[in-house]
Amino acid sequence: MLDKDMKAQHIFLWLVAAMFFLCSVHTRGLRRCLISMDIHHIEETFQEIKKTIQAKDTFQNVTILSTPETLHSIKPLDVCCMTKNLLAFYVDKVFKDHQELNPQILRKISSIANSFLYMQKALQRCQEQRQCHCRDEATNATRIIHDNYDQLEVRSAAIKSLGELDVFLAWIDKNHQGPSVA
Repeated sequence: MLDKDMKAQHIFLWLVAAMFFLCSVHTRGLRRCLISMDIHHIEETFQEIKKTIQAKDTFQNVTILSTPETLHSIKPLDVCCMTKNLLAFYVDKVFKDHQELNPQILRKISSIANSFLYMQKALQRCQEQRQCHCRDEATNATRIIHDNYDQLEVRSAAIKSLGELDVFLAWIDKNHQGPSVA
């Protein structure tokens, strides 16, 4: 009888250890996909141009990123994919569609765009290592953001999305809490 109890305890301890090991491996895998970039520097750069960009926004009651179905509902498993998708959205659409005449503002936007390109490369490595999975939730949230963008005229959509950049940056900061590197 004592022998069976000891075997049961050993099996239980082995299962707990195996679960702990698998969880730690999964966590380490996610940590490799964290963005090692100084998000606060990007936020500061954006803050310098935020008022100017938002003053050009003629659709104050419309939002592209801040709907409940988008960023706020993203589960931890979808963070990498959603980040990758939103970086591509900004690089491939927003920054290209925005037409800025003010050279100082353009420099700041270019700086942010270059930072986004750097982050895209980091997440691309994770995807190549199959550590950045895209589930339906992330795909649907990305589709909603693109649909919101496409409902506006291109120039207005780009300004609106640039004006909401602080929402995305705060979301990145919250969900990619790795070591910052300048």
